[in-house]
Amino acid sequence: MNGNLRGIPLYKPGKPALGSDGRPAFKLSSNENPYPPLPGVLEAAVAAAGDINRYPDMGCTGLVAELARSLGVPESHIATGTGSVGVAQSLVQATAGPGDEVVYAWRSFEAYPIIVQVNGATSVQVPLRADASHDLDAMLAAVTDRTRLIFVCNPNNPTGTVVRRAELERFLDAVPGDVLIVLDEAYTEFVRDAEVPDGVELYRDRPNVCVLRTFSKAYGLAGLRVGFAVAHEPVAAALRQTAVPFGVSQLAQDAAVASLRAETALLERVEALVQERTRVVAELTAQGWTPAETQANFVWLPLGAQTMDFAAACAAAGVVVRPFAGEGVRVTIGETEANDLFLQTAELFRKES
Repeated sequence: MNGNLRGIPLYKPGKPALGSDGRPAFKLSSNENPYPPLPGVLEAAVAAAGDINRYPDMGCTGLVAELARSLGVPESHIATGTGSVGVAQSLVQATAGPGDEVVYAWRSFEAYPIIVQVNGATSVQVPLRADASHDLDAMLAAVTDRTRLIFVCNPNNPTGTVVRRAELERFLDAVPGDVLIVLDEAYTEFVRDAEVPDGVELYRDRPNVCVLRTFSKAYGLAGLRVGFAVAHEPVAAALRQTAVPFGVSQLAQDAAVASLRAETALLERVEALVQERTRVVAELTAQGWTPAETQANFVWLPLGAQTMDFAAACAAAGVVVRPFAGEGVRVTIGETEANDLFLQTAELFRKES
């Protein structure tokens, strides 16, 4: 057995939505999109299913071409994988091993420590600031001659906070050029802060910057597992070398292409979720809570010792949230009915605690 697996933390998915009496409930624990597939997507997936006796296009050529046109980047700068987390794992595999270090904020995406440890590298976790945002100065100070890769999750999962342009550019310019900086932008479509940069624009003249994106969140393809990286040729080529052969199914590829071509409907749905986010944050604030400033499709409540009691109260009411024991809860913005039930539960909990 690989010794790197000893003591490795297990990834904890959001719990299924079941009420206290076993009845269906609302699942706000996994940052899933509450909408059905975008127009044309289901049809594309069904058509692709007719050929599931065949291997998929290993190079994802149709999807890569569509992404290259959409983003204005060379096709050779795109690498695909099983969600952005699959690409992230390949990035660590390609850059870091025993004796090497990977720097990231904490708390951040809970897959980071798992994929680092699996590859035998060492995690260097830099605490978030008091406002639950990245402390880039402290992350820069944590860089050593053993650092091979840095993750910057922007917006950050699970807090929803962001790193803005001036601070991020200073950081990128200060990190040694032989250290790969990965801008994990799984929630970029939900950003409305004009000071938050588009990572693709930052990567263009920075060979050591790589951008991660996914179709799981805004595009609503979480069940098909397709994500991608935008990076300069050496990094993108390494990702293609380390990717699992035929990892992205043809259903996922064709559904992703159809999703990219349904931009108008996508933007309408994302805007509706952003409006719901604004409403939920305003109501929580009015109730007396202090949610973190979020630019993602979820909100973060720093609850400390009350975290697990709050999560249990939500589950009993029929809404499942994602607790991080001793720290807080992450609550996905879902359909209006689910958000209303969560807000009612939060208000009652505050009055009774």
